[in-house]
Amino acid sequence: MTRHIRHAAFFCALLLVALLVNATRIQLFEAPSYDDNIANRRTTIARYGQPRGDILVDGEPVTGSHDTGEHLRYERTYTNGPMYAPVTGFASQEYGTTLLEHAEDGVLAGTDPLLSPFALWNGVARDRYPGGDVVTTLRRAAQEAAYEGLAGRKGAVAAIEPSTGRVLALVSAPSYDPSALSGNGASVTRSWSSLNRDADKPILNRAVRKTYPPGSTFKVVTAAAALDAGVVEDLDDKTDSPDPYTLPGTRTSLTNESEGCENAPLRKAFEWSCNTVFARLGVQVGVDRMAATAGAFGFNDADLRIPFSVAESTFDTKVDKAQLALSSIGQYNTRATPLQMAMVAAAVANGGQVRSPYLVERTTREGGATVATAGSRPSRQAMRPSTARLMKEMMVDVVREGTGTNAWIPGATVGGKTGTAQHGLGNSGTPYAWFVSWAKGDRDLEPKVAVAVVVEDAAADRGEISGGGDAAPIARAVMEAVLKSPARKGG
Repeated sequence: MTRHIRHAAFFCALLLVALLVNATRIQLFEAPSYDDNIANRRTTIARYGQPRGDILVDGEPVTGSHDTGEHLRYERTYTNGPMYAPVTGFASQEYGTTLLEHAEDGVLAGTDPLLSPFALWNGVARDRYPGGDVVTTLRRAAQEAAYEGLAGRKGAVAAIEPSTGRVLALVSAPSYDPSALSGNGASVTRSWSSLNRDADKPILNRAVRKTYPPGSTFKVVTAAAALDAGVVEDLDDKTDSPDPYTLPGTRTSLTNESEGCENAPLRKAFEWSCNTVFARLGVQVGVDRMAATAGAFGFNDADLRIPFSVAESTFDTKVDKAQLALSSIGQYNTRATPLQMAMVAAAVANGGQVRSPYLVERTTREGGATVATAGSRPSRQAMRPSTARLMKEMMVDVVREGTGTNAWIPGATVGGKTGTAQHGLGNSGTPYAWFVSWAKGDRDLEPKVAVAVVVEDAAADRGEISGGGDAAPIARAVMEAVLKSPARKGG
């Protein structure tokens, strides 16, 4: 009898072990598959069962959470939604998350293990904590100036702090209200359909997700490459550049909008944006050095994140001399996001160093305790410091007496470069108006802001379109807003 009891006890022990093993398998190893199962509503209910953390600008939230009292209890709300949409993105019960709402979803939704004082255990237990906050690098005044400057127009603005890489403004127009996509009702479906049918693509983040031909603003890169390579040694020496310039190996003649470009010194060619001079300089520098300089500024980098991804700006490395000439004046296959061109201006302002741009200063738990900070940002040398000094001189000349006078700010030193980029079949599209710039207050030790502006629908009259006329005033307003803003506490 005792033997049968032992056998029964052993069998029961085996069943208990099997039960524990199976429970462990399900709860630890197969839990993700159950969590992701479309039939499992518990995760979704839990996700919207508590308020979401907020995204902050200058210490104030630009997001919120509304208690609907429904099964999926909390819906996302946005303050000045269209103005901040290129930064926040949307958090929708129906369509998921984008931009910062997506990149920082773990913190905002309360699932990031770092929100727990017992991070290791939280990663195993998958507990949900009160949503944390995301503190951005944005300056409210700069964001407002950029948004108001683009009102009623199509385009984008990106502004960064040259010495750190902090993104100070990021605006795309036309925009949309992310609140319209927050819930899961019929109105959300209608809004989604309407936004996606809109030919102006308001959901598209033009500041970081659309690339444009940069036109003459790319001459900043070409001039830096020519100076670094020793192709030009003195800004005031003649460049031996014909006008018109016949593209190498072709019968195609390149001309200028301005007069006096034949053999123009680099200083004057930059000031009046002579295509012939810079096309020839690009050919003299050569494709390898041009590509290397463009890469140092940030072109051809497919991995840039701020923390959400940024479209790759490109400089074609497999071109013949004629194509290289066009690439060197921001045409052919050269493409750039407004953020990339702000990085170009920032490199000049920062002594030739490019700081990786970033949008999140820190993340915090409920109550304000810091979870993570941006930390020091990597940098790379885009040009020699001596070249950067000469580039600053030339950009200041553009604003003082060249094509960028509309960017001048009393009581400040401003450098800039205009651009008018043609596009479309046979260049038939309305040209894009560009302006890239940086500014330093007279009492500042270093430039405080670098800006890039692109306006797609610049003017009704094609002949009146210009970066100086259409984009420079917007850049000026953004730069003034930053220079007048009080210094950010704690950096």
